Amino acid sequence: MKIEIMGTGCVKCKKLYKLVVDTIKDIGVDAEVVKVEDLQAMMDRGVMITPALYINGEAVSAGRIPSKDELVGMINEAV
Repeated sequence: MKIEIMGTGCVKCKKLYKLVVDTIKDIGVDAEVVKVEDLQAMMDRGVMITPALYINGEAVSAGRIPSKDELVGMINEAV
C-alpha cells in the first residue's frame, strides 16, 4: 500500500503525516508513506487544496485532516 500526503510542508500537512504514520503503526498495516511537496507534482495530480491524502493513487481527502477513525476506515477500505 502506498499513502501519499501532498502539501507544501505547512502545519496541517505535518500533522496529517504524523497521524498517518502513527495510525498505520497502531493498526499494523504495511504501507509506504510518502510526503509530496513538489508543487508541479501536486498540480499534475489535480491537487487544488492541501493537505491532500492519496491511498494507492486515489484521492481520499483534501483540505482537512481526517479523524483517526476516518483514516482507519480509509486504510482498511484500501487494503
